Amino acid sequence: MTLPRSLILGTFLSVLFLGAALLSFVWTPYDIQTLSIPSRLQTPSLTHWLGTDQLGRDILSMIMMGARTSIAVALLAVGIGMGLGVPLGLLAAARRGSLLDELIMRGNDLIFAFPSLVIAILITAVFGASAMNAIVAIGIFNIPVFARLTRGAALSLWSRDFILAARVSGKSATRISVEHILPNIANLMIVQGTIQFSLGILAEAALSYIGLGAQPPTASWGRMLADAQTLASIAPHVALMPGLAIVFMVLGLNLMGDGLRDLLDPRLQVART
Repeated sequence: MTLPRSLILGTFLSVLFLGAALLSFVWTPYDIQTLSIPSRLQTPSLTHWLGTDQLGRDILSMIMMGARTSIAVALLAVGIGMGLGVPLGLLAAARRGSLLDELIMRGNDLIFAFPSLVIAILITAVFGASAMNAIVAIGIFNIPVFARLTRGAALSLWSRDFILAARVSGKSATRISVEHILPNIANLMIVQGTIQFSLGILAEAALSYIGLGAQPPTASWGRMLADAQTLASIAPHVALMPGLAIVFMVLGLNLMGDGLRDLLDPRLQVART
C-alpha cells in the first residue's frame, strides 16, 4: 500500500515540532529565562540560528518551549472534547428522537453559540488568565464538534444489518455502541481529532496573543507574536519566526489529517485501486 504524500509530509512536519517540544524538556540552545540586553534583536546567525528577541533571548529556544505549550494545550483540549463529545454523541444516537437526544443536541447548539474566544473571556473573568483556563475553554468548544460528528456517523450505522443482528441477539444499546458502532467510526474520530488539534494550536496562539492564554514566563507562540508586533519594521524576524512555526505546525497537522482520511476511508482505497 502506497502512503499518501500528504500523510508523509504532514507526519514529518508534525513529528519535527513534537520532537522539538520533547527535546525542550531536557535541552534548548539557550536558557530562555536568561536575558541579554547587549544581544537584543540580533538577526539569524551561526550563534543564534533564528536570531534574538527584544530581550536578547534566543528565538529558537523560545519556539521550542512554545511548541511544548501549544501542543500540550491543544492535546489536552482535544482530549476533553473527544472524551466527552464521543460518548454524548453515541448516547444521542442510541436514544434517537428521545428527550435525552434532544437535550444533548440543544446543549451542543448552546455551546456553539459561544465561540471559544468568548468562552475563554468568560472563564478568565472568573478564574484569571492561564494556560489551564485556555485548555478548558478550547476543550468545551470541542465537545459539540465531536458529539455532532459521532451522532451523525452512528445514526448511519444503526440501520445496518449487522447492528440489527446484534439487537436481535439481545445486546443492549450501550453494548452495541461500544462494541460495534465505536470501532466503525474510530477512523473518522482520528481524522477529526487531527483537525481539531490544528485548530487548538491556532486557538491557543490567539488566546495567548490577547493575553488570555499562557502567562509569562511560560513561552508561547501567541505571546511571542504579541510582544513582536511593535518590532515588525525594525526586526521582522522576531515576528516572522513564531508566525512560521504556527503556519508549519498547523499545515503539518492538516496534511496529516487529509492523509489519514485518504488512508482510512475504504471508499477512497477502492477508488485508488
